Amino acid sequence: MTNNEVCTTQQAAGLLGISVTSVQQLVETGVLSAWKTQGGHRRIPLAAVRAYKDVVATRASTAAERAAGSPSPSMTAAAAAPAPPSILVVEDVATQRMLYQNWLSGWDLGAEVRFCENGYQALIEIARHKPDVLLADIVMEGIDGYTVIQTIMADPMLEDINIAFLSALTEQELEQRGGVPPGVVFFRKPIVQDELRGYLRACCAARVRRSLRG
Repeated sequence: MTNNEVCTTQQAAGLLGISVTSVQQLVETGVLSAWKTQGGHRRIPLAAVRAYKDVVATRASTAAERAAGSPSPSMTAAAAAPAPPSILVVEDVATQRMLYQNWLSGWDLGAEVRFCENGYQALIEIARHKPDVLLADIVMEGIDGYTVIQTIMADPMLEDINIAFLSALTEQELEQRGGVPPGVVFFRKPIVQDELRGYLRACCAARVRRSLRG
């Protein structure tokens, strides 16, 4: 991702017309995706800022139309359009999260991507916003990837989530932890980009087809 495609927290605040503190809160809650440079400075994709700005504008327009009691064609189209596929990435290493962010932003998946730094955050995020695809590291402090996935697989309401492990563990280490659960895809680090991209494209396409069938 080039410098022209990202902005600082202050620049994002200017583009959105809100305070820097508000932008920081949006980042902390995962509404705006972001990462930190080696110097500790936040960088936010301009695409994420524009998407959030569009959402705010659409909500404001919808609220005004509802108040006037006259739904417009844009409201009808927005209601009919399916929500984009969503991908949740759980990775505790900042540099690895940045790498995934760069990959996913360049693959034109048409998906909403969110990031969590640990298993605890992931379980909260899944409860709030059920993802269509979960990419999870295995070895993390506290709640690890296995616990997150076991929790998902134990809940019938979450059984349609596509799940993949992203880990540097060897086959022997995986077996010692119980192996790869049935229905879970495993990608060994370092990840082959084409393999992960193909998997995500297939998952997103299937999600769109289900939405169109309604």
